[in-house]
Amino acid sequence: MAPSDESPMVRPTTVQELAAAGVEEPPRQYVVQEQDGHGDLLAADEFPEPIPLIDLTRLTDADEAERLRAALQTWGFFLATNHGIEDSLMDAITSVSREFFRQPAEEKQKCSNLVDGNGEHYQVEGYGSDKVVSEDQVLNWNDRLHLRVEPEDERNFAKWPSHPESFRDVLHEYASRIKKIRDLVLRSIAKLLEIDEDYFVNQISNKASGFARFNYYPPCPRPDLVLGLRPHTDGGLLTILLNDDTVGGLQVQRDGRWYNVPAKPHTLLVNLADCLEIMNNGIFRSPFHRVVTNFKKDRLSLAMFYAVDAETMLEPAPGLLDGKRPPRYRKILAKDFVAGLFEHFRQGKRFINTLKI
Repeated sequence: MAPSDESPMVRPTTVQELAAAGVEEPPRQYVVQEQDGHGDLLAADEFPEPIPLIDLTRLTDADEAERLRAALQTWGFFLATNHGIEDSLMDAITSVSREFFRQPAEEKQKCSNLVDGNGEHYQVEGYGSDKVVSEDQVLNWNDRLHLRVEPEDERNFAKWPSHPESFRDVLHEYASRIKKIRDLVLRSIAKLLEIDEDYFVNQISNKASGFARFNYYPPCPRPDLVLGLRPHTDGGLLTILLNDDTVGGLQVQRDGRWYNVPAKPHTLLVNLADCLEIMNNGIFRSPFHRVVTNFKKDRLSLAMFYAVDAETMLEPAPGLLDGKRPPRYRKILAKDFVAGLFEHFRQGKRFINTLKI
């Protein structure tokens, strides 16, 4: 759930360009400062228990539903199996993603997230690096291609790559299939909470946004100093991630410790986001996570971010409130929540914490 912002910026060199140049020390803008409290970036534990695997075809079974509840209460995410997307389609979306990032810089820049040629204005959609808003900002070691997929009639095809030729068709098919998984998961969560099973789905109007974000993490010369993606929670409703199954990097925090999230081929990682945490009154929380860098290998992932309509009032579902269960969060319009996300994200803080009662 990315805020839309077109304020002036200085165009950074893409991370791919830095990596290709063979820099031995990353520019200071990428170096994590000790005072930010990240600790040793290479210090993380292996997952302390089997990764939560949920069979989406068995969610009507009581045992599988309880496994889903345990995963959401403990971690805020799970790996989805039997999700209905063929291995061939998952391989295809991975293939066109890699092919896009392997193109020459001038070809990728046809999809640039910079509004004008001199790089003074930034927009959310398109290809590029971090938006730079201050001299002391610490940048992420990744490039991305960020594209709106929902609503379909608001897709900006000027930012969708024309090469590889199959990119648009593959993304269209993948997005249409992921949306069905989104609705299945939201209905399953509502059932766990014993509220109307369509409650969360009904918060998604035909104007609500959905974005595909292709993340590319080139090899980094100093993984001990640089993060691929700073610690954060996702700001929207639900995120469905196709993770790189050959190169690790995703980590999740629990009780102040970082854990490496293992990947499993042809599964999808589904995690809650902040708006859903508010609406379920904090019973299930969005996970705090980050991405670390790799010295030798590049890494690719595709995150599908789903949000609610900008005019939606974010508040705990009425069916979850009573005399013994008061609201844990103040009401806020979704568009106002989005407006507060970026600055807190840049500082490594959760905006949702400011709404707690």
